[in-house]
Amino acid sequence: MDDDGLKYVQYDSSKESTYLAAIRQLISNDLSEPYSIYVYRYFLYQWGDLCFLALDEHGSLVGVVISKLEPHRGGPMRGYIAMLAVKKEYRGRGIATRLVRMAMDIMIDRDADEIALETEVTNTAAMKLYERLGFLRSKRLHRYYLNGNSAFRFVLFIKESAFTSRLGYDEDEDDENPPELPPSA
Repeated sequence: MDDDGLKYVQYDSSKESTYLAAIRQLISNDLSEPYSIYVYRYFLYQWGDLCFLALDEHGSLVGVVISKLEPHRGGPMRGYIAMLAVKKEYRGRGIATRLVRMAMDIMIDRDADEIALETEVTNTAAMKLYERLGFLRSKRLHRYYLNGNSAFRFVLFIKESAFTSRLGYDEDEDDENPPELPPSA
């Protein structure tokens, strides 16, 4: 147990029968997107080691982050935070920050170039959390969720090459002629 009385653990597929129903329940209570069992299994079977749980003193789930890491469109190695949820009565205690940091740290250790995620434009608490962790808003996605709400995509650039590739800059090009940046507004 940590100082906050919680135990933070990496998802263990051998305990799927213990955790999966609780993960689904927690996420369905907190997130507007109705995910099927197949979505959870897609992430947990392939990237279970990038998913972390916060458990109370009785072993009950109070928080979860579900993530993945893979090459993005043949380019940078992109980490992705797919789902994050913390029980209402446990919010404001740094649990979400701790879970996201755990996922980020392992993705960085595995050579992620960047980490991305989406969150509803109305979820100010989540946006503040990700901005505190260094994520930048990269675009607004109109009517992104099934409920009709829009989202912001956030990206954390881990390596400079991931950021400069977004600008169309090739590191092997002559530094004497960098690309022109658009004028600031």
